[in-house]
Amino acid sequence: MSVLDWSILFGTLTVIVGYGVYKTYGPKDMEKYLKGGNDMNWWTIGLSIMATQASAITFLSTPGQAYSDGMRFIQFYFGLPVAMIILSVFFLPIYYKLKVYTAYEFLESRFDLKTRTLAACLFLIQRGLAAGITIYAPAIILSTLLNWNLTFTNIFIGCLVIIYTASGGTKAVSITQKQQMAVMMGGMILAGILVIQLLPVTFTEALHVAGKMDKLNIVNFDFDLSDRYNFWSGMTGALFLFLSYFGTDQSQVQRYLTGSSLTQSRMGLMMNGFLKIPMQFVILFIGVMVFVFYQFFQPPVFFNQVQVDKLKQTEYWDKYQSLEEDYKTKFESKNIEIYALLDAVKANDEELIETSKERIKEESKGQEAIRTEIKSLILANDPLGETNDTDYVFMRFVMDYLPKGIIGLLFAVIFSAAMSSTASELNALASTTTIDIYKRSMNKNDLSRHYMYSSRWFTVLWGVFAILFATYATLFENLIQAVNLLGSLFYGTILGIFLVAFFMKWVRGHAVFVAALITEAVILLIHFNNGGQLFGVSINIGYLWYNAIGSLLLMAVAAIIQLFLKRPLKE
Repeated sequence: MSVLDWSILFGTLTVIVGYGVYKTYGPKDMEKYLKGGNDMNWWTIGLSIMATQASAITFLSTPGQAYSDGMRFIQFYFGLPVAMIILSVFFLPIYYKLKVYTAYEFLESRFDLKTRTLAACLFLIQRGLAAGITIYAPAIILSTLLNWNLTFTNIFIGCLVIIYTASGGTKAVSITQKQQMAVMMGGMILAGILVIQLLPVTFTEALHVAGKMDKLNIVNFDFDLSDRYNFWSGMTGALFLFLSYFGTDQSQVQRYLTGSSLTQSRMGLMMNGFLKIPMQFVILFIGVMVFVFYQFFQPPVFFNQVQVDKLKQTEYWDKYQSLEEDYKTKFESKNIEIYALLDAVKANDEELIETSKERIKEESKGQEAIRTEIKSLILANDPLGETNDTDYVFMRFVMDYLPKGIIGLLFAVIFSAAMSSTASELNALASTTTIDIYKRSMNKNDLSRHYMYSSRWFTVLWGVFAILFATYATLFENLIQAVNLLGSLFYGTILGIFLVAFFMKWVRGHAVFVAALITEAVILLIHFNNGGQLFGVSINIGYLWYNAIGSLLLMAVAAIIQLFLKRPLKE
């Protein structure tokens, strides 16, 4: 990168961290530290909620997801507005009425201490690991692109977040997220405009290419449990995921508990519900435009240049170069067919359109076969080598084709996104540890100032844990899928506990506690046997369905256990 890019990158990060510390340093008690003084307006809450969810993984993986799989990932968010309405009606009023610091406090008043502690511990496990992935995901890609040491990159991101999160608590997180969202969306929209300007064809022609190559496949109404992304998984499995994430995950609950009133918090949630889908649409569409760009300009045969460089000076290099030449030939043949397709579209000749589509499909298969051989070379040279390069697509395009200054801004987008989501996670982990574990079961009657300092230290400790986990993590199939998968393993159980609490008043603590243990065991059994057999039954379920299965199973099991307890029920 140029001096201008480095200046923009580090200048942006310094301003965000410095502003967060300056505006929020020195809260005097636990109330202000954990709830930010309850003075946030609705649009600050809305931006904070969106920034918490929009991690660096969103901006790294989502364009790559669209590049390889089209727009269908947008269906994952179809249930989000419905989830926001349900939470605003049922969850928020109870949280405000009880004046809770964490979502899990409510569970003790409804059930008992062990149920509250179990839910809090499930959250701490899931979110603690997720915080590590949130740091690791951008770090492994940024370290590759910037030629930094991976461990240093993990520590750099983690320490930046720890500085202002430990200093100012919840308010520091919310305030800095406004600046981070401005950088993130401003940078991505600018990148999208530049991608379209770089295309050698008109915008309409670009849409024709994307559409004919099945990259604008937004909605699929086919019901298929094994399909991760279709309308039904978005409106059911993803709906349950969003209910759990926004309604019971402290990293989100803490964002809207800072509202100055119930109305402000509700408006913040609804803002997220109505703006998140357009935001994801824009990011996915940028990925599709990058795909179209690479139909006219030859893409790298493999986007992770570090893995390619490892082949140099090895016995596999000559074979790689030969495959690269074959890839170039395939690209040139396909490029001719792309222009033929556009001519057929202009002539409105359906027969020629179908013929060109088939030829393009065949050339694409040939390109993918060559990429598969490249991946086999990478693994032959290094059995631990990473062969999934979709997370590198967007930033590789940025570095190869965008002008100076913009490159630094886009890297600032990725760092800002990593910081915003990680800060919320560390803040929530510290709050839950302090309120639900330390203050409730270990040190019940100390001063408010003591618990504030305890929260600061827990923020630092969870930050160190996240950095350590990030340092020893391994790359998943796709980073955005990795985070959603990790959440789906636990969210169904947690949401099930809350649904029983809200809607099954006759079920008591012991029944829901045992049901939660059984449900979590079943979900883990299903996951680790997915694609195979469990007790003689074939299992092939998209992970988003874990959320619905877990929630509904827990409710059913809790009801059955309560019926068999045979003891008087309290009113």
